[in-house]
Amino acid sequence: MTGYAVTTREAAAGTLTIEIKSVNSRFLDLQFRINDDLRAVEPALREAIMGRVTRGKVECRLSFGRKVKADAGQALNTALLLDLAALQNAVRQHFIDAPPLSVNELLRWPGVIAEAEIGQETLQTEVVAAMTAALDAFVDSRAREGAALEAMLLVRIDTMDRIVHDITPLIPQVVLQFQQKATERMQEALGLASQNGAAAASQALSRQEALERIRQEVSLYGIRIDVSEELSRLAAHLAETRQILKRGGQVGKRLDFMMQELNREANTLGAKAAVKELSDASMALKLLIEQMREQVQNLE
Repeated sequence: MTGYAVTTREAAAGTLTIEIKSVNSRFLDLQFRINDDLRAVEPALREAIMGRVTRGKVECRLSFGRKVKADAGQALNTALLLDLAALQNAVRQHFIDAPPLSVNELLRWPGVIAEAEIGQETLQTEVVAAMTAALDAFVDSRAREGAALEAMLLVRIDTMDRIVHDITPLIPQVVLQFQQKATERMQEALGLASQNGAAAASQALSRQEALERIRQEVSLYGIRIDVSEELSRLAAHLAETRQILKRGGQVGKRLDFMMQELNREANTLGAKAAVKELSDASMALKLLIEQMREQVQNLE
């Protein structure tokens, strides 16, 4: 599920900015973009996110703009400047034509301008407070998207319910028609429909035995094309999917399973389809299920 939030918090030694964004993923995948001097707070950030999020590829960015000391006499890190000068002289002994560092480059060098100090405990407290506010906004944004996805899923469930409802009355009629047609064709193939008494007596297979065999074959064929059980299971799975959405909570993985079950029944319906109406219904159901499957993977 996608989501986005950013929060800024003013601390004594600078400005903390936390940005959280996520894209769809079946599992929880955390990535952090943090400066090396702030890596100590990463475990706290990870714990906070894992406590509120269970699914999605989540990226967290933490930036900290430190305040520069106002006293110009204390702003420069003279020890670091001396070290840079010594290093520059050593390098230019080997590379005579190398240009010296400019004033602008020196001032932009990390650590040359003294920055306000802040203890790790104080920093972690400020980061946790900023993360709490960012996570609240982040979860709210995902909740809004989840509500929109739920509405979309319910529309497709309603559509599938109508498909199942429309084709269910056709099943007994389809089975009966195919049984009658199969009986007539098998009787014609065996010559039972037009044979006279003398011809019947001369056949090794009696008429009664042939008719009994025809009834058995037709009954087996009728069982093979009868999709009443598949439609019943489809209706039950759709009802359960609706209940899962209604109960709320962490529904993503449960809905994943329901999509598998719905797809299995739709495939069986298509494999057993004896008329065009059932084949079309199977294709329509599988299309809707695939659309739902793509969105279900976004839900937490």
